[in-house]
Parts: sequence; C-alpha cells; structure tokens
Amino acid sequence: MTKQQTPASPAVRSGTRKERKLLARQIWSEKPGLEVVHKDASGIDIGGKEHYVAVPPNRDPQPVRCFGCFTADLHRLADWLIQCGIKTVVLQSTGVYWIPVYDVLEQRGLEVWLVNARETKNLPGRKSDVQESQWLLKLHTYGLLRRSFRPTPEIRAIRTAWRERAEYVQQAGMCIQRMQKALTEMNIQLNTVLSDLNGVTGMKILRAIAAGERDGNKLAEFRDKAVKASKETIAKSLEGTWLPEQLAILKRQLADFDHVHAQMAQCDRDLEAMLKQMPSADRVPKAVPPATALPGRTKKRKGTRKQPSANHPNFNLEKELARMTGVNLTRIDGVYTMTIQTVISEAGLDMSKWETEHHFVSWIGLAPRNEISGGKVLKKKTRKVKSRLATALRMAASTLLKSDSYLGAQYRRLRGRLGPPKAITAMAAKLARLIYRMLKYGEEFVDKGVEHYEQAHCQRKLKALAKQAAQQGFQLVPA
Repeated sequence: MTKQQTPASPAVRSGTRKERKLLARQIWSEKPGLEVVHKDASGIDIGGKEHYVAVPPNRDPQPVRCFGCFTADLHRLADWLIQCGIKTVVLQSTGVYWIPVYDVLEQRGLEVWLVNARETKNLPGRKSDVQESQWLLKLHTYGLLRRSFRPTPEIRAIRTAWRERAEYVQQAGMCIQRMQKALTEMNIQLNTVLSDLNGVTGMKILRAIAAGERDGNKLAEFRDKAVKASKETIAKSLEGTWLPEQLAILKRQLADFDHVHAQMAQCDRDLEAMLKQMPSADRVPKAVPPATALPGRTKKRKGTRKQPSANHPNFNLEKELARMTGVNLTRIDGVYTMTIQTVISEAGLDMSKWETEHHFVSWIGLAPRNEISGGKVLKKKTRKVKSRLATALRMAASTLLKSDSYLGAQYRRLRGRLGPPKAITAMAAKLARLIYRMLKYGEEFVDKGVEHYEQAHCQRKLKALAKQAAQQGFQLVPA
C-alpha cells in the first residue's frame, strides 16, 4: 500500500469481511502504479564462488559488478556499496552462502534484507546472474519483497548449539538401531524383554557383551529393579549365535554411541554458558488468580509427565528458561522443557516481531492457506515448510491424547472430528498461540480442566440446536 493509501487502512480493518474486500479493491484501483520505496537499494545474487551485485544505473558507470567469496572480497563489496550511497541491500537465502555476506554487510552498517527465493522468481527466459541481481534490485526498490525473520546474534549462537545437539541425538539413535540389528541377527532377543535398549539395564548388558561376557545368567544379574521381566526371562533371551562379525559391529557402534554422548555433553556446556549470558526477564511471573484455580488441580494430571527425557541436557535448563522468559511455559499441557528451548532457539524471546499471534502461527507454517478462485475456497491446506519449530509443536500436540486437561479434551474432540493429522496441526497452532501470549504479555497459563471444556462444548451444541430449531419454526424445551 502506498503512502497516499495509508490513512484509509483503519477503514479497511473495520466492517464486515465483504465490506473490507470491496473497500480494499477501491483503494488499490485508485492508483495502481508503483512508487519507489527504497531508492538507495541494491540487489545481490548469491553464489557459491561469486556474487553479482546490482545498484541503480545512476550510481556507478558499471552498475553490476562481480565479487568473489573471500572475506577481503566481501569487504570490497561493502566499500563499493557505501561509495554508491546504498543504504539497504536485498539477497536471497541460498543455502548457507548468504550468511557471510549478511554478517559482513550488517557489520558495515548496511540494512540487509533476507528474502525467500520462492517469492523472487523472474520471468521465464530471463534467468542469468546479472539479470537476477537486477531483478532483486527492482523488486526491492518498489517494496515488493517481504523481509525474512532472523533472530539476534545471541539467539543465533544458541540456535547453532541446539541444532548441533539435535543432530548428535539423531546419531545416537542410529547407533542404537544398528546395535539392535546386530543383536537380532545373532538372535539375541533383548528387545522383547526390555522396553528401552538405551536404559540402565540394556547398556550394562551391552557393555558386558562387548567386554567378552557370553553367559546369559551372569548378564541377567545387571537387571534393574524397575525392569518387569525376571532374571530367568532375560537370561533366556540372551541365548544366541554370537557371530564374530556382528559382535565387531556391536563394539564399534557402542564406541560411536559413547563418542556422540561425549559431544552432546560438550554442547551442553557451551549451551549452558550461552544461556547464562542472556539477560533475565524484566517482569515477574504473574500469580494465578485464586478464582480460576479449580479444586483437585494440585494432583498430577494423567498424560502430563514433566520428568526429563533421556536426551535432556545435563544442567537445569528449565530454571534458565524461566529466568529468561519470566513465565513458566511448562504449565501448558504437552509442552516440555525441550520444546521451549526449541521455540526460543528458533523464534527468540521478542514476540513483537509478529504483530499478532495469527502472524506468528502463519510464520511457523501452521495456519491454513485459503486458495480462492471464482469466489470458492479451493484448498485450505497449510504451507509446506521445513520448520523445526512446527515439528516440535506437532510432537507436543500429539502427547495430549491421554492428557486429563482442557487441551487434552479439545484435542480428542478434534481428533474424532477431523482425524489425527489435522487435529495435531490444529492443536500445534493452539500451543503456538498460548506460547506467544505468555512470552509477549507475561500471562500465566491456567488449565480449566476437562469438566469446564465439556460444559462449554455442551452449551455450544445446545445453542446450535436452538438456532436450527428456530429456523424451522420450533423451540427446544428441556425434558
């Protein structure tokens, strides 16, 4: 919207949906031409070995230049842009090649715009590095691009450590799978008596086997008291063929497993140091009003276990997150400490980057995208995005199936009406909205319970039935 159309924007946001559409069409039809929004702009086509940079033709006799990828070349690029009077630069998020360019230009005081390559497609038959940089310059000059979100340097450092740690967790899982495969090929049926091979009993038995022990009765002595299977059952499951090649695989995978966990411990130390450097929240968590506290809520609810998982960091992560955020996000059913860390590492702590909670949900990729043609909605599917935050929230929503809480009751109703996939996406969007409100406004989450949800749902159904009866000329009468 141009500057002349700005005063009409409040009117666009008022009235019914149909009135807003008609008014928006009138506003855009008054002056369909484009206006220059960023006159001191530049476009960069990012490459693996060289970058093509375009500036307005009146700024330099050679408006398009090619620069290398070395650090000295990037500083020469910044010097040339400053010499041309450039204040804002736009570049595409191409792999990871854009990161050094972004950092150098940002350090030199330029305003860098990172945009999605999907939104900057050129016309067919006009694809070249020079034309791509000029096309980016043209789009950015007229304000036709949307700036992608990039967190602060402190959050980016935390995000790097957290993502690296997540990769080590995946590698550890792969080691467990390979060890399980080796045991199965030797007909060691340890997985049938132990629910988790990565547990205390399983790891002790695996290390004893790698050390040369083959007696099932002696291996069964490592049974923990929490294991339901008896020692005789465990010893019977440990009778196998003991193939030398599979034992060699078992030893190597066990060594890889220990190495990966050592790397995870180092990531935990780095992550703990980064979190301690983050400032504390400038607000005190709001106390829960006594009127909203329901009786019986002090008892632990079913399906809301908050114990740390096996992959939990080896320091008090929950305490650091509560200090940084000023709220206790684990009060939300299904949201655990690992989920909160993922939210902060991907989105940061400043929710003002998104105007409303709906913008936040749409940025994650959990909002429906209405494709309308001919006045009809063709599709309502969510955008296909690769978001670690969306994955974490979907996993948190899936744990609400057996939760004895308001959110659990809501998820079960949606699951029966929409099916598991859509219900998980809807509840993930619900969790994202709750997290947004708590981080932005400092509100504390209060679970109203299953009974409150069932009563509210019953009232909604009665209201809908009364409306349908009134349309047919009838009136509902209580039995």
